[in-house]
Amino acid sequence: VQLQASGGGLVQAGDSLRLSCQGSGHSFRSYSMGWFRQAPGKEREFVAYIGWSGAPPSYADDVKGRFTISRDNAKKTVYLQMNSLKPEDTAVYYCAGQTSGSRFRDRNAWGYWGQGTLVTVSS
Repeated sequence: VQLQASGGGLVQAGDSLRLSCQGSGHSFRSYSMGWFRQAPGKEREFVAYIGWSGAPPSYADDVKGRFTISRDNAKKTVYLQMNSLKPEDTAVYYCAGQTSGSRFRDRNAWGYWGQGTLVTVSS
């Protein structure tokens, strides 16, 4: 599967933003999908996960209650709705895909990556 993320931009603290990840290729619905982010000088970290099976999504603790991941298999798209944004959410956000659905918090467990989209939150 090929992935392309979009929707980043410059917003103020407290604002909302929705990221999209467009997939291509067949069997998109069979992939578990996730969002990661990488701030300057830091490692890429897990943000959110949604499986192919319909199980409840999972989130990193610092975005739980503010971010929502969802998917539309008919459009081959995964979304990340980000509300109540904080300056510490500033990062390049990457979508990722995997077929196994395991170790989803580990960036090394993901085989497919989009190119990243920059989110900047000003205070």
